[in-house]
Amino acid sequence: MVFSSLLFIVFFLPTVLFLYYISPPKFRNWILLISSFIFYAWGEPIYIVLLLVSTTTDFWLGKWIGNTQRGERSRKTMLIISISINLAVLFFFKYAGFLIENLNNIFGTTIADLDLPLPIGISFYTFQSISYIVDVYRRKVEPQQHWVPFATYIALFPQLVAGPIVQYSTIAAQLNNRKFKESEFAEGIQRFIRGLAKKVLLANNIGLLWDHIQSQPMDTMSIWLAWLGIIAFAFQIYFDFSGYSDMAIGLGLMFGFRFNENFNLPYLARSITDFWRRWHISLSSWFRDYVYIPLGGNRQGLWKQLRNIMIVWALTGIWHGASWNFALWGIYFGIILICEKLFLLKWLTRSPRWLQHSYAIILILCGWVLFVFEDMTIMGQYIMSMLGMHEGSTWISDELLFQLRNYFVLLAILVIVSISPKFKLWNRFTHSNRGMIIVWAIHMLLLFVSIAYLVDASFNPFLYFRF
Repeated sequence: MVFSSLLFIVFFLPTVLFLYYISPPKFRNWILLISSFIFYAWGEPIYIVLLLVSTTTDFWLGKWIGNTQRGERSRKTMLIISISINLAVLFFFKYAGFLIENLNNIFGTTIADLDLPLPIGISFYTFQSISYIVDVYRRKVEPQQHWVPFATYIALFPQLVAGPIVQYSTIAAQLNNRKFKESEFAEGIQRFIRGLAKKVLLANNIGLLWDHIQSQPMDTMSIWLAWLGIIAFAFQIYFDFSGYSDMAIGLGLMFGFRFNENFNLPYLARSITDFWRRWHISLSSWFRDYVYIPLGGNRQGLWKQLRNIMIVWALTGIWHGASWNFALWGIYFGIILICEKLFLLKWLTRSPRWLQHSYAIILILCGWVLFVFEDMTIMGQYIMSMLGMHEGSTWISDELLFQLRNYFVLLAILVIVSISPKFKLWNRFTHSNRGMIIVWAIHMLLLFVSIAYLVDASFNPFLYFRF
């Protein structure tokens, strides 16, 4: 089940909200938990067993680690066991096939591929479990004493399958003490609708342009058509993923949870360092707190800091998928971040703003080429098209002009929405009854148009579901 489906919007969500708010507060975690299991099992019923076993194991290990009567050695042993189990399960389902494929290619073996479907959201809920266990070990949070609230934290359907990655400390107090606030519920509805519109009206439509361009023969593709294609993908993945995050945050507000923001206008970045403070913030924060800092961070000299940066970004790339292009993508950004750390940021801060933005956008777009093509040969062909390295390459083509005419208005909207902060005028609207009517009318129109698109749409999962 996905948020951007009529089944979810028309049946599942209204039913869950109705049952949730007619139930006494002590039963609301049960409502959320059962609903979350139904939501997850709708697409992959067999993997609900994996989710239950993983959740229960970490619950009991968390209680062991958090027991003040246990010795430090015992606590550390259980910490290692929990992290090892989580990473082993993640590796088995996500990377075993990739490892077998590469072993067969290198050594000429014929090991059979396990051909296991990837459990949806396993990268996200595994990282949440690890963050909980580590924070309990660090005495940062108290261990959860009851299984239902802990299982609700892990399986909470608003953020279960594609994040944001919610650290336990962020919502620990909210798990057992949530109160209905009309203002937050209204804010949640509006946030959900805006996220839905981002996904259905913007991401899906610009994705059609990207699908068309990448299907063209690359040896005859004009230079600017290739750049237009990767710009289209950059908009698609941003509005797809940030739209999902908006919907998740909105759903959280409807049920009394406040999740941290996951995006902050990333295409306004003036460096790659700045970009990664704005893009998928929950993932960057997770790697900072649970990998970079434990490795020593910046406390052990420059060269070890650079080593730690490269380790983190290699892992970030691999986290996104079991394919060499993701590893290359992570290393690519790791190298750029190291260069910025050593000298580039000093030069950039003295440069004009337009040059800073241009530098960041060009490198981000090149990164998306590494990200989107799992086939290295096709990736290389596309890069050659962008650089005009094919025989007879031209800057402009009739196909480019045709697509610009078709998508000019949409591209203009995408640019405006992706770089525009919250308007002060919008905030002024909310301080008057007439203004509130206008705000709600706009949101209802967005909802109506989005649902109209969904009526004729085929299955449209979010891009990050496969990670």
